[in-house]
Amino acid sequence: MKTKDLSRFDLDTLCALAGDKVFARGEAYHRAGQVEILSLESERVLAQVAGTDDYRTVLMGRGESVDGECSCPYFEDRGFCKHLVATALAANAANADDGAEGVGALARIRNHLKGRGVDALVEMIVGLAERDPALFRRLDLAAATDHADDKTLEARLRKAIDDATRTRRFVDYSRAPGWAAGVGAVLDTLADLASGARAGLVLKLAEYAISRIERAVENMDDSDGHCGALLECAQRIHFEACRTAKPDPAALARDLFTREMEGEYDTFYGAAALYADMLGEEGLAEYRRLAMAAWNKLPSRTVARRAMDDFSFDHFRLASIMDFFAEREGDVDARIALRAKDLTSPWSFLQLAEFCLAQGRADEALRHAEEGLWMFEDGRPDERLVFFAADLLSRAGRKKDAAAHLWRAFEKAPSLELYARLRKLGGKAARERALTHLTGRLAKAKSTLWNSPADLLIRILMSEKMLDAAWAAVREHGAASGLKESLAKASEVSYPQEALEVYVERVEELVEAGGNPGYEEACGLIARMAALRSAAGHAAYVADLKERFRRKRNFMKLLG
Repeated sequence: MKTKDLSRFDLDTLCALAGDKVFARGEAYHRAGQVEILSLESERVLAQVAGTDDYRTVLMGRGESVDGECSCPYFEDRGFCKHLVATALAANAANADDGAEGVGALARIRNHLKGRGVDALVEMIVGLAERDPALFRRLDLAAATDHADDKTLEARLRKAIDDATRTRRFVDYSRAPGWAAGVGAVLDTLADLASGARAGLVLKLAEYAISRIERAVENMDDSDGHCGALLECAQRIHFEACRTAKPDPAALARDLFTREMEGEYDTFYGAAALYADMLGEEGLAEYRRLAMAAWNKLPSRTVARRAMDDFSFDHFRLASIMDFFAEREGDVDARIALRAKDLTSPWSFLQLAEFCLAQGRADEALRHAEEGLWMFEDGRPDERLVFFAADLLSRAGRKKDAAAHLWRAFEKAPSLELYARLRKLGGKAARERALTHLTGRLAKAKSTLWNSPADLLIRILMSEKMLDAAWAAVREHGAASGLKESLAKASEVSYPQEALEVYVERVEELVEAGGNPGYEEACGLIARMAALRSAAGHAAYVADLKERFRRKRNFMKLLG
């Protein structure tokens, strides 16, 4: 049971973050002494928690303000974990509110090192560097920065970047973290120099590191996104070095524009906005000039011009750059014109219409939405665009026109959402028209392994509580297994025999397929079946199942 020790973290907050089950597991870890506090500071707790592996946890804040992270897989997938709970409870037990900071293994280590002489510490670190290549590279580079001239230092740092980013052979998933750690160590050295006298050199080296990392992506399993994180780090170093070195604004604009347009991984996406303070008015004007010149060379993209050879990421990147400048100048017309230059899909018309609406131009938004619907009337309707146009028409009091768009879409590609909107607009008359249309389609439709053409009709009948008609449609046309089960559950009282038949069929499928989740679902259906027939009949059914499936031991255990 939770105590009310609020010495550091509020227990109710912890329980809310973790959930009762996870909180209870964290309590068990704490009671078992599986938490080692490494550092206890005013607003930060660092600990190591023993579990399936040793996990590193960090908790930030106090009282009801709690945040943290853990190296365990659960935290990565689902958030606040038992290791964080255990760490919080251990911190509470340390009575941190008494002002006892500096508690933990790291504090002991720090105090120990303070008592050693400089020479002893130097020998200790050199010894560690001999056995740790990453530490050796970092210290070696740091030492070089103290004495080497710019030319020598650049050569050494370039070689370090080459060595760290070289893949030689394919870097598989297991080797990727180690590779990334080596690159990170070199970037740390650049970061240390970015705000000092060598910032101009770091600017060039950060660009070089980015090109090397981007090349390495092609030759490794980067499922965990190591390269993306490294590119972000290198870009931040570039930014800091740029702020310190203060390069020529126009030259910086040309360089950033080229990198934003040609970068394969969008490392410099949005550079004009990000580097605006460093570019100043001169640099921003040059950036805008370059973007405008490139933009004017692009043809307008319409349905008639959407072949693959006309497709280019240049359009999207330039549109983003131009939109930044237009927004900066408050030019709404220019921003609309940007979006109107690419109208190759219903989605592009919707984006344009939504933007117009957001700018308070409802009439213009409706015009673009309806234009998109007519432009693509021969294809499958895009419901998002249909709903957008219908909503605007309804708000304008033009419900008849809204219904016309909805009916056109429904008759071409019916869906439950389209029906719901038509029903709301047209009432029972819309219901009858929709049912008549779907019934007519069924005469021509063919059932496949992946699709039962009567499913939508049955769902609509269920939504209207027309269960007689729903079961009639199932008998005549069939339905997907899950839909029949939903109908059975919705009508057990009125149609017990039909429900029983569906449940029996589903139980057979689940048990034949095997697996504990399937067995559990089957047992749930069997329990429902007990209320739909006589006790003797149900007992006979269960006995038959036990006889036929006696070899499925886990099912037998659940069945009882």
